[in-house]
Amino acid sequence: MIKSKTSERKKEHIEICLSDKIIYEKSNGFENYEFPHCAITEVDLNKIDLTTKFFNKKINLPFLISCMTGGTNEAEKINEKLAIVASDLNIPIGLGSQRQALENKNLLHTYKIVRENAKNVPLLGNIGAAQIASSNKIVDEIKYLTDLVDADVMVIHLNPLQELFQKEGEINFKGLLKNIEKLTNKINIPFIAKEVGSGISKDIAKKLLDVGIKGIDVAGSGGTSWAKVEMVRNNYFNNYFSNWGLPTSYCVRTVSKLKKNYKFVLISSGGINNGIDIAKSIALGADLSASARIILKELFENDIKGVINLINEWFDDVKKIMYLTGVKNLNELHKIKLIKKSELF
Repeated sequence: MIKSKTSERKKEHIEICLSDKIIYEKSNGFENYEFPHCAITEVDLNKIDLTTKFFNKKINLPFLISCMTGGTNEAEKINEKLAIVASDLNIPIGLGSQRQALENKNLLHTYKIVRENAKNVPLLGNIGAAQIASSNKIVDEIKYLTDLVDADVMVIHLNPLQELFQKEGEINFKGLLKNIEKLTNKINIPFIAKEVGSGISKDIAKKLLDVGIKGIDVAGSGGTSWAKVEMVRNNYFNNYFSNWGLPTSYCVRTVSKLKKNYKFVLISSGGINNGIDIAKSIALGADLSASARIILKELFENDIKGVINLINEWFDDVKKIMYLTGVKNLNELHKIKLIKKSELF
């Protein structure tokens, strides 16, 4: 079987993302905040409740295994194992871009295997903004992709910076908002708009919500720089653009203000590598957090058990923070007022 260019590119992306040379130099910004200490906490650590709902499905932790890969043979085993993790923890899982499923029917199993191993958890399909903008039959295509994997939600990933530096990049997003509105009107599942590392501002989030988007995954800077990923592939480097983007904490804090007028799910991702950042995300307004690269690395190093242990360790820290701030569930954690470090001195 002859591999397509898309399949080869996805394989390269997996290999490059396992290295540390594609991380943002700047942080996600959460280190600028501190929790208020509650010296008279009466919370029972063993009764702290981390359950929540994700588009009407109950999940055990406010965490999503973010969209990673698919459409290449190397992705099949990765997706199978990640699906087992999601099922064990009862948390949502996102697929990598399903574009390849529209181009090559020989690799559909690399996507289908997720639902086969994660039968009851929320499953997120995924397609790129460039494909949404350019297609004249987008409703039929997205319906096909959601049915293919029995998706509960569809993610549209917004990646103009990545496309700009990808040698095969598609930089024409003209018609994107119009086609998103068409999809949200005609397909009866929620749509999430997700960046891939450069962040979503409050103004852009509002425009997306106005055309029917029901979830915003800010995917801010501080984690994987997809500009750097493409620069590695091209053997080219530009420090300014490789660090382009809005920090995750800024995006969460500002986009969450839209909840006064819109009902939507807010996801914090972009350099989320510990329970402290997860807890701060929720306090700043996120409904759940998501990670990709660190999960992938842990999977390669310590397999399924390692990933399960890692996520559980993160949420052990979340519980400790909740105990020390005197809150017993996620609704109360939402109401915590973080302190900017500049106010402490």
